[in-house]
Amino acid sequence: MTERPFRIAMISEHASPLALAGGVDAGGQNIYVDSVARELGALGHKVDVLTRRDDPDLPEMVQMAPGVRVLHINAGPPGYVPKEELLDWMPAFAHQAQKRLIGQGAYDAIHANFFMSGWVGLVLRPVLKAPLVTTFHALGLVRREHQGAADGFPAAREAIERSLVQCSDRLIAECPQDRSDLLRLYEASPERIDMIPCGVNTRAFFPGDKVEARKRLGLSPHEFVILQLGRIVPRKGIDNVIRSMALLPSSVPSRLFVVGGESRTPDPQMTPELGRLMRLASAVGVADRMTFVGQRSRAELRDWYVAADVFVTTPWYEPFGITPLEAMACGTPVIGSNVGGICHTVRDGVTGYLVHPKNPQELARKLLDLHARPRLAQAFGQAGVERVHKHFTWERVAREFATVFERVCAKEKPLLRMHRPAVRPYALQRGML
Repeated sequence: MTERPFRIAMISEHASPLALAGGVDAGGQNIYVDSVARELGALGHKVDVLTRRDDPDLPEMVQMAPGVRVLHINAGPPGYVPKEELLDWMPAFAHQAQKRLIGQGAYDAIHANFFMSGWVGLVLRPVLKAPLVTTFHALGLVRREHQGAADGFPAAREAIERSLVQCSDRLIAECPQDRSDLLRLYEASPERIDMIPCGVNTRAFFPGDKVEARKRLGLSPHEFVILQLGRIVPRKGIDNVIRSMALLPSSVPSRLFVVGGESRTPDPQMTPELGRLMRLASAVGVADRMTFVGQRSRAELRDWYVAADVFVTTPWYEPFGITPLEAMACGTPVIGSNVGGICHTVRDGVTGYLVHPKNPQELARKLLDLHARPRLAQAFGQAGVERVHKHFTWERVAREFATVFERVCAKEKPLLRMHRPAVRPYALQRGML
């Protein structure tokens, strides 16, 4: 514990900690903000999470946990807006946030999550007279390297990110690849980068009885169960997993379960990527050996991890990836892409295997290896549990954040000058702020 409790203004413009993970624009960042805030509160700190109102019935404030409040900020229509279209509402967000926070007392630090929250943090910093700590969660230039024209964020993102890299008091890299990208693509100052990983809730995710978990889910006790769980979007590489299934011999009684989507019952209209994946499964002849499960609540996910013989995630790129940690915490071996945060959390040959993200042949070989060597798979699972508890609990993450806040608050003069990104949102150019 640090010498004194801190008061933190945590900004997460599109990822509310109250949102259901796995829903529209909800995923790892929601879990991250929720978990870091809760654990900081448990350590005795005070956290106000500022997030955009996306439902007219939401209250102004929700007491989420001891020491943690969620403040809903009016900015744009009080309904769902794709995060790719939110930038022009950030001046209104900053203006309304300033009105809400003035008179609330002093804050010791601002923690911005994602580049748009960082833009708001730059506006609020001279008002709150508090240092700015920025976690990007994903970098625009990295997305562009992998997605090209499919990246729907506005061009202003790059300039805003560069401003944040130069002007934040501290930058948080979530894994070595994240740090390397900040240095390579944004010319960040290495001395202002701290590396703090994402974590996992080991009270919610822990090993259990595989037979009983399968009974609860209605799964066969005899099949080799392969689990893919997370957002159903192209970059997650689920098509790679489906193609690998087609390479498994019929002598291996295997079944792939794909958990995720925008609805509990799989619906290609609500989750367009599902339609493409369903057509692919039919085309490669594995539709009868896989099941699209649909969205499941956080409380239901542990049974899926425990029931699986192996968890597979092969995205093209992944800024961090919380699902591999959840699988490891449940004692399930992981086969993951050798990219981003996954190659930091999964230890190749120790807690699972790392593979190339677009190589179904390599993935199929690793799946067959784990099927043929159940004792090795069990050893991988146990090693995963131990690794998670040693390095990746949310309590540990929160303590590392508290150390960063202590360090930035101890500096005599944080970078408190007002800063405007080189390329400003249209609404700002129009004089809305």
